[in-house]
Amino acid sequence: MNQKCEMLRHFLAALAYRTQKALRGSTQEFADYSSGNLVRTPKELILHMTSVLGYARTFFVGGSYWPEPLPAMSDEIARFHQMIADLSAEIESGNALRDGMTEERMLQGPLSDAMTHAGQLAMLRRLQGDPVPPENFIVAEIDASRLGPDQPDPVSPDSEWPERL
Repeated sequence: MNQKCEMLRHFLAALAYRTQKALRGSTQEFADYSSGNLVRTPKELILHMTSVLGYARTFFVGGSYWPEPLPAMSDEIARFHQMIADLSAEIESGNALRDGMTEERMLQGPLSDAMTHAGQLAMLRRLQGDPVPPENFIVAEIDASRLGPDQPDPVSPDSEWPERL
């Protein structure tokens, strides 16, 4: 596997970590929290993130990917992490990308889009009145083999948190 593919797999692990950080300790009500103005709810964001990663996977396997909403947030989260694992496996397999897709375009497009939405989840937690504690992500225990919802706790949480409510 080349360095670009290793980097993409690490990015997917970082996405899994940051998404779980944004979701860890959230209330059940968070799934359907609406900040208004037709902004996606957290549950809708997870569905969209899965869809974006499924789209990225089509550049390996062909076809299209349009998942239907699942009834529970926990189901959406499980499907999201399975899609991360599936996409990572395709990248690791060494199968060629299709339709002119490159590793760079995959990173700048669907993968960056999904990471943006992980940040939106964290922002929605703050808007709901339940902010996510800050940490130094440089030292986070992110591993390309750990793609599921069971992510480690922060290694270096910020000791000062002036935004805490």
